[in-house]
Formats: sequence, structure tokens, C-alpha cells
Amino acid sequence: MNEQPVLSERQFTEQNYWGLLASVDLYGCDPKMISNPDDIRAFVKALCQEIKMTRHGETLIDRFGDGTLEGYSFMQFIETSSITAHFDEPENRAFIDVFSCKYFDPQVTADFCKKFFKAESSKVNILLRK
Repeated sequence: MNEQPVLSERQFTEQNYWGLLASVDLYGCDPKMISNPDDIRAFVKALCQEIKMTRHGETLIDRFGDGTLEGYSFMQFIETSSITAHFDEPENRAFIDVFSCKYFDPQVTADFCKKFFKAESSKVNILLRK
């Protein structure tokens, strides 16, 4: 669910924004998917296609942390900035950040993330940069 107004590409351009950050929080994710690096890698590729971003280099995925904080994180450079995430396996949550100076639709991004990880619910926060 998005409680913030979605900015159109025209508004983004006309108002001379430099960057857009969509922070997507997912709840009730499929536990097998958020703990599988192959699924995470597939997600990154599919998300970039969905929001029309060009990946720059390979996806960096690592599992680290102690106790309940242990989980996978990833970082993917895109030609216009980056996509990062951390997965909370004990609570079946995912926290995904997409930042780009090229416009993308935050709600499309959140909906895609929710569907991919079979999340029960989601929330997206938007930050605009000038």
C-alpha cells in the first residue's frame, strides 16, 4: 500500500528532480525465496527489466550478520545508480531500495516486488531529490 502520491514521469521532469528513491518493505514473504541466492539473483534481473533499468556489472549477493540479523543482502549497480536490499528471514520480510536519477514508477516497483516474493503485504516510501 502506498500512502504517498505517485509522481508521474512528466512531473518528475518538469519539476527538475535529480533522483527518485523507492523504499519497499515486504511482509510475509515466501521464506524459501528470500533465503535462496538464485531466487534473489533472478529477482534483480527481472526487476531491472520490469522498471527498464540497465544493470551495470553483476549482482553482489552475500549472507552475513549474527543471530536473527543474519540474512542475505544484495547490491546491484544500475547505469543510473543502484538497487540494494536486505532479507529478514526470521520475520519473512524484505527491505528493498531502488534509487535512480532516471524516472521509474515506485508503485509498479513495489507491486512487482510483492508479487515476486509472494508477500502478504507491502509498503513503499518515496523520496525525491533535487
